[in-house]
Parts: sequence; structure tokens; C-alpha cells
Amino acid sequence: MQLAAIVISLVTFVIGTALAARAALYIYKVVRTGSADGTRFGQPAQRVATVAKEFLGHTRMNRWGVVGVAHWFVAVGFFSLVLTLVNAFGQLFDAEFALPVIGHWLPWNIFVELIGTLTTLGILVLMAIRLLSLPSRAGRKSRFAGSIAWQAFYVEYTILGIGLCIMMLRGLEGALEGLDSYDPAYLVSYPIAAAFHGTAHGTLVNLVYLFAMLKICISFAWAITIGVNPSMGVAWHRFLAFFNIYFKREEDGATALGALRPMTSNGAPIDFEDPADDAVFGVSQVEHFSWKGILDFSTCTECGRCQSQCPAWNTGKPLSPKLLIMSLREHAFAKAPYLLAGGGKDMEGEEKATAEQLKDVPASALAEAERPLIGTAEENGVIDPDVLWSCTTCGACVEQCPVDIEHIDHIVDMRRYQVMIESSFPTEAGTMLKNLENKGNPWGLATKARLDWVKELKKETGIEVPVIGEDIDPAEVEYLYWVGCAGALEDRAKKTTKAFAELLHTAGVKFAILGKEETCTGDSPRRLGNEFLFQMLGAQNVETLNAALEDAPTKRIVATCPHCFNTIANEYPQLGGHFEVIHHTQLLQHLIDQGKLLPVNPVEGLITYHDPCYLGRHNKVYTPPREIIGRVPGLRNEEMHRHKERGFCCGAGGARMWMEERIGKRINTERVDEALSLNPDIVSTACPFCLVMLSDSVNGKKAAAASGSATGGAAKEHLKVVDVAQLLLESVKAIPAADAEPVDA
Repeated sequence: MQLAAIVISLVTFVIGTALAARAALYIYKVVRTGSADGTRFGQPAQRVATVAKEFLGHTRMNRWGVVGVAHWFVAVGFFSLVLTLVNAFGQLFDAEFALPVIGHWLPWNIFVELIGTLTTLGILVLMAIRLLSLPSRAGRKSRFAGSIAWQAFYVEYTILGIGLCIMMLRGLEGALEGLDSYDPAYLVSYPIAAAFHGTAHGTLVNLVYLFAMLKICISFAWAITIGVNPSMGVAWHRFLAFFNIYFKREEDGATALGALRPMTSNGAPIDFEDPADDAVFGVSQVEHFSWKGILDFSTCTECGRCQSQCPAWNTGKPLSPKLLIMSLREHAFAKAPYLLAGGGKDMEGEEKATAEQLKDVPASALAEAERPLIGTAEENGVIDPDVLWSCTTCGACVEQCPVDIEHIDHIVDMRRYQVMIESSFPTEAGTMLKNLENKGNPWGLATKARLDWVKELKKETGIEVPVIGEDIDPAEVEYLYWVGCAGALEDRAKKTTKAFAELLHTAGVKFAILGKEETCTGDSPRRLGNEFLFQMLGAQNVETLNAALEDAPTKRIVATCPHCFNTIANEYPQLGGHFEVIHHTQLLQHLIDQGKLLPVNPVEGLITYHDPCYLGRHNKVYTPPREIIGRVPGLRNEEMHRHKERGFCCGAGGARMWMEERIGKRINTERVDEALSLNPDIVSTACPFCLVMLSDSVNGKKAAAASGSATGGAAKEHLKVVDVAQLLLESVKAIPAADAEPVDA
């Protein structure tokens, strides 16, 4: 028995180690096929701290309650119990072997007992969760839909088998010691030791050989399996996740949200005024992704947290962030032999490698190299165009990913090539681009229309809004109010603009606007993929803002649109524009705290607040809007099921505002149905895009109810969708004397 156990174990160990090491080297080579990216190496100490925090604290996983706790024990057990594997090798040669120094140390034995047990229980919990949410039962609602099931189950059963072997060996060790009473060293395994009490010594020895062999063989059979499957992300993420987290985009450890990365070619930012002749615009081949992108694809563990939160997937569209990353991973690894042999196409589509270089490349890799990265099923494309254009860039996938995959950056990079080189994008978005080029706003309205709301406000209230540099000196301005295209030109959003301006006037804040000098910030074209147009609009705005605020004591800007807020604050620094930018809800909360705004008039009703993605997830502004709502008398706030970090998109981000939604359920309808489940009187938000999308759906619900064709939730006739600034103004504004209650003399 002992000889057989030794031979089988050592053979499995040698093969497993060799194959796993070979696969690790191969993964490294595949990752290196990506383009250069020199931005991932700064602040090494901070990066190490981020890895330690995210792994030891499980900061991304613990948002999922019991799943996070169970996974913590599994992850910690996987690495911390490796010495039990060393101990098993020793037991093959001596059944009573114990590790030197710590083998009989009570704290170590208690640690093994506790972590071994909790790891085993943890994997049982994770297995139960997977079994209760099988795609065969839950369909698209299962976050495991599309994951490679056999790989996940194999990994889970491997961990379970190892955990059981550890505890069995601990019990047999106790039996060999002749335990006849409880011993703290066998905190959990004592019942196993007691069960073998009285068993012949030779039998116990053989059982130790058997279970030591099983533990080793299970461990290195797993190594063999991952060794022959280098794209097995559900297994390799155990190692790759540390590197992926270390090399994440933001040096301070923040998620890859907010700003998009500048467009680069071969690792260097593209100079759009004088691009290099060999500059690569966007991503049209998998090797155009940076090496960090290939590492992202390789690290995906297929857990589906991104998929479960994705608004596109949840409304019947073909985009699943998980499946997109998996498709890119499988394509990268299938194409890798061709790339590693020197293969590749230039911008004209000509092969760069010689026939001699490619002669040993498998036919399957050569065929994979011919697949278009973006293309329909008929074109044998890796990513379908409907997948690419379904993304709202809401950031839910990036926010939820436990291994810090940067989905949005990869999606936008693919869009950039489609828009700038192929001119291939949804036709209706072309109208928006033309309007921006010609008129500086997506509606194509005349520039002078940007001041219509100012005239309306003066007519309604007598308040005059000054234009900086014309009606007021920059040195007198506390805040430059960036109105935005929607705030100046869209009728519903204009109500927010006027309400905010009136509140600033009431609070005595010195503010001004740019008026006709303002133009689109470029958020929508950039997320559509038209980087050139963004650069043009952004450079123009940065020049305008710098000139307008040159004499201002602080370059302080307030914006009512989260998309403008995000672009000016986070992306204009890439263009040389450094400004202090806040959202209007932050300023209003500050003014309330200072006592400059006093909400006293009750606004009765049940309210639910919708988190705009570019205010919440992208910029972590969750509290101010809720604080304002909480200060308005009469309002009863109730949160929707999906809120704050898990808030559900309205469907307008990522330039989707300007594209038709032809597949599945409309995202704004899904969000409104969720709101209507609370039977609210008011749906509030803090974004003009969200205001339009939610209003459209609510109005549609009301019209359907009136015609008797309503589906989903029912909207009250008096239900209104408003910005928090409108609510605050209603509470702050003095009640006209004619409407006031008579006062007894």
C-alpha cells in the first residue's frame, strides 16, 4: 500500500507540476501578445496595499453577504493550508510524520482544524448556491448562465475533496496517537479520531497512506487539469487575480470608473493633431488590447456578478459583460499560437509574418486569426455588434467584479475602431454626431437657444442670470454654473435648471453661466467611440473655461448634469483643464447645512430616489441627494431594491440616449416598473438624462393605463418625476399669499 501510494503520488505530482508550470509560462506569453501599457507600474507600495486589502479583507466579495464569507474561507484556506500538502508527502513515507517545529504546535493544529473545517463548509455553501441557481432552473436570471459549468463544478469538488482529506488525516493522526479523551489539538476532528479508537495500528497506517495519496492526487490532478486548460479562468483566477488587482488602472486602488482612458496606440497617447502614420485607432484585433486587457480576460472567474447587475442583460439584450470577456479570452488563447509565431495583420490587412514563421501554426489558430473581432454570427465575428452597442457604460460590471476587470474601457476601445475607422455604428447616433459637429449640441438647435431658459426664468420670477465676462466680473463669481446641453435645451431638464438657479439666487450665491460660449462636453461622442470629436469639443471647452475663470479666485464649477460633471472633473485634466467641480446636489446640501436654504413647506407623498450612474457609481455621490430629500418636510423616502452601488441604469448612458432600443425590454421601463412596485407619489433623480428617460416611461405607463393597454406596474395619474432641486425649491419657496391658509386674528 505504501509503495503504491508513493509511486502514484509522485508521478501525479511531477506531471501536475510540470504541466501547471508550462501553462503558467504560456499564459504569461499570451498576456505579452497585448500592446504596451506603461501606466500600470506607479505607486508599487500602494498597489501592494490594495492587493492585501482586497484579498485579506475581501472588500469586493463581502458585499454579497454569505457568499463573501464563504469565499473568504475558501480563498484563505487554499493558500494557508498548503503546508498540509507538504505534511501529506511526509506521511507517505512515515504515517506518523509531522512538520518540523510547528507540527505538534497547538496553535498551528487549531488553525488547521478551524480553517480546514471552515474551508470545507465554505465550499459546500458555494456549491449549494450554484446548484440553487443553475441556468437550467433560473435561465438568464442565473448569474451562472453561460459559464463553463464543468470547470466550476470540478474546481468546487476538488476543494471539497481536499478539505475532507485534511480532516480525515487529522482524525487518523489523533487515532495513531491513541487519543482516549478530548484534545484541543483535534478541535473538530476528535469525533473522527474517536471513531477509529481500537482500530489496528497497521490499518490506521494504511489509511493514512491512502488519504495522503488521495489528497496529493486530487491536488495535482487539479494541477494537470489547469495545465492542459490555460484559459480555465475559474481555476487560474486564484493566481492571476493578485496580478490583475495589482495592475489595476487606478494607482490609489479605485475602480476603473469615472474617466475613460486616453486613446493610445502602442502604449502612447495619440496626438490627434498629428497622429503617427502607424497609429492604431481603437481595437480591431485582440492583440490591440493592452497586455492588461489580455490579463483581464484570463483572470475572469465566470462568477457572473457583472452579468447579474447589467441593465442590458436584465432586459433581454445580448450583452453580458461576463460572456463578452469570456469570448475575448477564448479568442485570445485560440489565436495565441499564430501571434506567438509572429503572425499579425497591418492596417491594410496584409500578413506581417512569413510563410516559414507560420508553417507550424495549427490550422485552428490560423482560422481563428481570420475571424473579425466585431461581426455577426454569419461573419463569424467574436463579438456581435448588438453586444457592443447594448452597453450603457453604467459601470455596474466594473463596480461588482471581484478581480477588477475593466469592462468599460475594453468596450469603448472596440467602439472607437468601429466609429473612427469603419464608420460602423447605429445610424441614429450619426444624427447626434452631425449635430455636435455643426451646432455644438446633440439636438442641433441654434446656439442662441442656450439662453432661452434665462429669458423664461426672468419672465417667471424676475431673476436675472448673469453671463460671465458680460454681466459680471469673474472675480465676483463664486461658482460658474455649467448648464449643459440638456439643461439648456430640453424642456423637462430646463425645469431643473431654472429651479437650481432660483435656489442659488435665494441662497445669495454669486454665480454666472457661459451662455452661448458653452458647448457639449463630449461625453456622448466619447462613449460612442468618437474620440476625435471628444478631443475637439473638450479642447474648445477647456480653452473657454480657462479664459472665463482666469481672474476667478477659484476655478469652481457646479453642474446639474452628472455626465458634464464627470467629464469636466475627471476627463478634462487629460486635456489640460484642471477645475474644482461639484454636482448641484452637493452644493444644495452644503447650502442647507449653512442655513442659507430652509426647506419649510411640506411636500407630501412617498418618494423613491433613482441613482444616476455617472453621479453614483462613477463618482460615489450617494448621500447629498438623499440628505436633501430627508430635509424636505412631508416626504417619506423608500429605496428601490436596486440602489446606490447596485442602482439600475435608466438606459441613457454610453450614448444610448441617442440610439433606439430595439431588443428586449426598454431599460427605462424596467427601472420604472421597479419604482412603481413601491407605489410612489414622486420619483426623484439628479440627472437630466435620467429625468427624460424615467419621465418617458412614466408618461407611457399613464397613457397605456388610460387606453386600457397597460402592462407591468401601474402609474398613478398624479405621479411625477422630478429632480431633487425642484423638490427643494417647492419646500423653500414662500407660499403665495393667495394660497396660504388664513390666519386667525
